[in-house]
Amino acid sequence: MSHPVVLAARLVLLGGAALLLSACASTQFNAQWLNPEAGNRLPVRNVLVIGISRDTTARRIYEDTMVAQLAARGVKAQPSYRSLPDDGPAAQPAIERAVRDAGADAVLISRTVSVTSEVRVSPGMVVGPPYGFGWGGFYGYYHGMWASAYAIPPSIYTVQNVVVDTRLFDAKDFMVLWSGSSTTTPTSGMQATITDFATSLVTALADAGAI
Repeated sequence: MSHPVVLAARLVLLGGAALLLSACASTQFNAQWLNPEAGNRLPVRNVLVIGISRDTTARRIYEDTMVAQLAARGVKAQPSYRSLPDDGPAAQPAIERAVRDAGADAVLISRTVSVTSEVRVSPGMVVGPPYGFGWGGFYGYYHGMWASAYAIPPSIYTVQNVVVDTRLFDAKDFMVLWSGSSTTTPTSGMQATITDFATSLVTALADAGAI
């Protein structure tokens, strides 16, 4: 069996897509788990944040956003991009050194599990008379908008669902302290999407007593 640190090393920077793809956002947690054996290891107070992504911009935005969100909760945190490479998985000694240099008592790792597209259809409708109430149905809804009826055609659009797996490890022996699976549906830009995800993640960690 691989040593926990080696396992963590294999996780770092693996995967293909950006941490969270472009497209304000909505994040829902599908499942969460808090280690019943965590004991006095929780709450953590100093965290090394690692985002797994080949998109270096997404990774840095995520790590900086998480650091800021954790700081707002009174948790000291550092981004891993200052000490771990952007061009591939980090070696075990590099991770151990990054944890040691950060003085971290925990490591938070987030990685994209899947990105799926969902086709949605907004049905059309036909609007027309009759009109009722007040002033002749406000003058027949102002002469029926100059027509007896009008149609709104149906629309078809696609939304993306990004599933992210996040784990909080103890820095001493890399025991998993907390894990969560979440789904984010982006609706604007990368910065807003990542901020929404980070806000939801930090709230989940706080509610679980992990931070």
